[in-house]
Amino acid sequence: MFFYLSKFLWFFVQPLNFAIFLLLAGLVAAMSGRRGLATAGSVLAVLILVLSTWTELGAIMISPLEDRFPRPPLPARVDGIIVLGGGLESAINAVRGGYEINGAGDRIVQAAVLARRFPTAKIAISGGTVEMVVKGEGDADSGPRLLTALGVTADRLILENKSRNTYENAAFTRQLVAPKPGETWLLVTSAFHMPRATALFDKAGFPTVPWPVDYMTSGTESIGSFPPYNALEVTTTAVREWIGLMAYWLSGRIDRLFPGPADRPGG
Repeated sequence: MFFYLSKFLWFFVQPLNFAIFLLLAGLVAAMSGRRGLATAGSVLAVLILVLSTWTELGAIMISPLEDRFPRPPLPARVDGIIVLGGGLESAINAVRGGYEINGAGDRIVQAAVLARRFPTAKIAISGGTVEMVVKGEGDADSGPRLLTALGVTADRLILENKSRNTYENAAFTRQLVAPKPGETWLLVTSAFHMPRATALFDKAGFPTVPWPVDYMTSGTESIGSFPPYNALEVTTTAVREWIGLMAYWLSGRIDRLFPGPADRPGG
C-alpha cells in the first residue's frame, strides 16, 4: 500500500504536474466566474514554474542532501558492494535487451569501477520493477548485462530484483546477503539519496560504508547555472527526496527526518 500510495501522490505533487493542475483549476474557476480563484491558481502555477526552472531553488534544496555524507577514504578491504537501482532505463532495456543508463547511471558505473578496485568483493544489485504503468525490468535484471560486459564475472553478482523502493532495498538485500560481523560493505547510490538509504540499511541491521555518487550540483550554483529543463529536473528530484524523507520519518521507517553520520551506530 505504501508503494502505490507514494506513486499516486507523487504524480500530483511533482512541480510540473502540480503547476499544470493549478492552471487547469484556474481555467475551470474562470469559466465558473470565480475570478479570484482563477487568478490565485494561475499566479501560483506560474510562481512554481518560475522558481523551478529559472532559479537555483533546486540546487539550494538538494545541496544539503548531497553534502550530508561526504565520500570517505576507501577502506583497505571491501567484502561487498551494494548498488541501488535507478540508474538504468528499465522500460527501454526490457524491450531492447541492452543496458541503457540514465542520469543516475553513475551508480552502476561506479559499481564496475569499485569491482575492479576490489576484485574479490561481491556486488549486490538491488532493484526490481518500479513502474506501475509501463512494463520494464529492474536494475538487478539488466545490470548484470552491463557489469559482465565491463569484465565483472557473473559469480560475483548477488541479484535482488523484488524491491520497489528504498525500504525494500534495505530489507531484501539484508535477507539475501546475510552479512557477517566484521565485513565491510560499500553502499553506492546517488548523493542526494544517501541520507535516506543509509538510515534504512542501518535500521535493517546492515552496516555499510556510504559511497555517494551521481552528484547533481557543484555547490557553487547561481541563477542561470542550469538550463531550464535541467533546473526543473534538479528541483523535482529535491522535492521528491525531501517528501520521501518526511514520509519515511512519519511512518517510522527512519528515526530522523534528516539522518546524518552522527545518527549512525557508533556515530
